[in-house]
Amino acid sequence: MSNPSEVLKTVFGYERFRPLQHEIINAVSSGENALALMPTGGGKSICYQVPAIVRSGCGVVVSPLIALMQDQVDALKSLGVSAEFLNSTVDYQTVTQIEQALRAGTLDLLYVAPERLVQKRTIELLQSVEINLFAIDEAHCVSQWGHDFREDYLRLEMLCELFPSVPRIALTATADPTTRQEIVDRLHLGQSNQFVSSFDRPNIHYNILEKKDARKQLLAFIHGHHLGAAGIVYCSSRKRVEETASWLESKGIKALAYHAGMSSDARLVNQRRFLDEDSIVMVATIAFGMGIDKPDVRFVAHLDMPKSIESYYQETGRAGRDGLKADAWMVYGFQDVAWIRQRLMESEANDDFKRVEWRRLNTMLGLCEVSSCRRNVVLEYFGERVSDPCGRCDNCINPPETWDGTQAGQMALSAVFRTGQMFGANYVIDVLLGKLTDRIIQFDHHNLPTFGVGSSIGPNEWRSVLRQLVAKGVLRVDVEGHGALKLTQESRDVLKGEVKLEFRKDRGFAAEGGARSAKKRELSNTTSPIASHDKTLWEALRALRKSLADEKSVPAFVIFNDRALIAMCKDRPLNTAQFLAIDGVGPKKCEDYGEQFMSVIKELS
Repeated sequence: MSNPSEVLKTVFGYERFRPLQHEIINAVSSGENALALMPTGGGKSICYQVPAIVRSGCGVVVSPLIALMQDQVDALKSLGVSAEFLNSTVDYQTVTQIEQALRAGTLDLLYVAPERLVQKRTIELLQSVEINLFAIDEAHCVSQWGHDFREDYLRLEMLCELFPSVPRIALTATADPTTRQEIVDRLHLGQSNQFVSSFDRPNIHYNILEKKDARKQLLAFIHGHHLGAAGIVYCSSRKRVEETASWLESKGIKALAYHAGMSSDARLVNQRRFLDEDSIVMVATIAFGMGIDKPDVRFVAHLDMPKSIESYYQETGRAGRDGLKADAWMVYGFQDVAWIRQRLMESEANDDFKRVEWRRLNTMLGLCEVSSCRRNVVLEYFGERVSDPCGRCDNCINPPETWDGTQAGQMALSAVFRTGQMFGANYVIDVLLGKLTDRIIQFDHHNLPTFGVGSSIGPNEWRSVLRQLVAKGVLRVDVEGHGALKLTQESRDVLKGEVKLEFRKDRGFAAEGGARSAKKRELSNTTSPIASHDKTLWEALRALRKSLADEKSVPAFVIFNDRALIAMCKDRPLNTAQFLAIDGVGPKKCEDYGEQFMSVIKELS
């Protein structure tokens, strides 16, 4: 087939392209290089899969994760596309068979790990056959300043020299303008054909709360909105992952752990269970997630603040890939800033990198402390112009109260200055509250004029004040010291009374579960995203899908995603033409599964 629209319909079962897909496909199909930035769930894979089928030869996809390769190849095979993957899990006999198929010209797509691609044997193999494109997925991994840098990605620049006539398309969901330019430069893509879609994920509700009792807040959130749904909970340490997963299990939530300290076999088992089964909550460090192609993740929760908006966007983007409503929920505190700062200082990175990372952390803290639309802050960070508030994040739905914090800010800045700018937040708060600790007596700070001036404000409120001063750039945390608070150039104007400070009031503990205005609330429990009278059919279709998936040893969404099942509940197709009209159903899936699904629909209609 030489027509991309025909491939889209007859292979993938979609009637129309999503925004930018057609333009990207036309460019690559014409032999041009391209950079495609599209949000997670925006349909990036179609942008190289269709050209690989349309063009003569085989498309080579560079993918960093084994699990993602397996899932995408399984999905393509279920559509009748000839696809294989080469990575460390493939035995010698299978490698030989794949190489024979490649030389015979019967493969449409070959997925390769970056470290495998740059090997001499692989390069020689690819040079001996007809390659129609190189797709570099998760292309932000090429950026040495990025949050997911992988050294093997740097060697991909050799593709330009070794395969000068083969088009290259780099794809990512996460890249600020600086990272974007680095991708273009390192992969020699040229300045033309940069396709930047909106970074907005309108189906995701952003909700960020101050950390009170993180586990109880998480449990209230799950019980209130996503009981029985698939979700991901991110924690900052391996120990915290293990403890949280065990605690959730003790509370009746089906939870698994995933972190780099586990054996590879244990990680693989838990990852497959998360992909294959319904209703599992994966508790993980950031070692888990990139390339996870599970479309029905209904929430992503952070028990600790990510180190940058890039990380936050990438991780929250794993929710709601199917376009249905999902939640990005987080609790945070000043201790998160201290933890990230400590990890940064202990790293072997150079000073320039540390300064860049520290600026990114401050921007992330700013997102947490902002009282305006959170979605707009994220979009503007990635260079996307916005005007009106989104009306769908927690700050839009339930606007936080604000208060005149000028005097409190002056007290805090004065305490930081008079204690020599040598101490962290907890010490400064003790001085403001007038606590006679051994350290304060040791340094004679109980005789300062600022000692006890803030006793009318509680410790939690002072933590909020200090966080917001850092977020506003009026204070900074010393990167090279032990987390000491330092004044900035902006501090002088505040101390002189030339600038007024407005602070956001922390939401009370009653908001632990992500409380929202009942009048405007968008998301409720999303485990049954269909009308109540369709629930029997919905559960029957899910059971059939699970049975077929188990039989074929593939994730359930490879058979049909939730969107397709919802359409079946709504449209009740009873013949082939009606079944083919369901978005995401092509001839191959109709032939393989149509009769079974229509039989269930007929029985329950």
